[in-house]
Amino acid sequence: MIKAIIFDMDGVLVDSEPFHIEIEKQQFLQSKLSVSNEEHLRYMGVASDVMWKEIAERHSINVSVEDLIEQFKIKSIQYFSELEEIPVMPGLIDLLETLSRKNFPMAVASSSYPEIIKIILEKTGLRKYFKVVVSSQEAGKSKPEPDVFLLAARKLGIPAKECVVIEDSANGIKAAQAAGMSCVAYQGSGANFQSQKEADAIVKSYAQLDMML
Repeated sequence: MIKAIIFDMDGVLVDSEPFHIEIEKQQFLQSKLSVSNEEHLRYMGVASDVMWKEIAERHSINVSVEDLIEQFKIKSIQYFSELEEIPVMPGLIDLLETLSRKNFPMAVASSSYPEIIKIILEKTGLRKYFKVVVSSQEAGKSKPEPDVFLLAARKLGIPAKECVVIEDSANGIKAAQAAGMSCVAYQGSGANFQSQKEADAIVKSYAQLDMML
């Protein structure tokens, strides 16, 4: 029986993936890194510090990994702070209102920096719906490791097997399954169906998810 719902943030609550991709591509250019689209796709759902460490191992860079990560973090926080609008996924508010009325405990478990999670949830007005908000940095390991979802479940006070995760990336789906949780893949406009095939179910709208829950 499902007693709690844990949402990823980027590509699930908000259409922020294009912003992240743009910032990353800017950093690639600035750092003179030749990162293919195929390689870039591998890092979807992975915490940024983990992504940059892996990129540094694959490519020659002129700065330390720590400096690269710090530069990217500063640039990302500035970018999202200056955005006038961050699009919320269609139908999401109606779903969250319905789940709130049913007293479903809800959490956000994201690989984004904690500062960016806070900016996005506050700018969109979504923070009020979630009892718990956690990041991979707080959990200690990035998706596809299950730590961030397990931390969210512990903070909600709900056993992992009674939680369902809403995800969009292959790494996030693997993390949910490793945590022993059910996983529903949200297939937004930029989602790759092949990367979601391991999920327990796939939905193309939040109205569809509402009927499932």
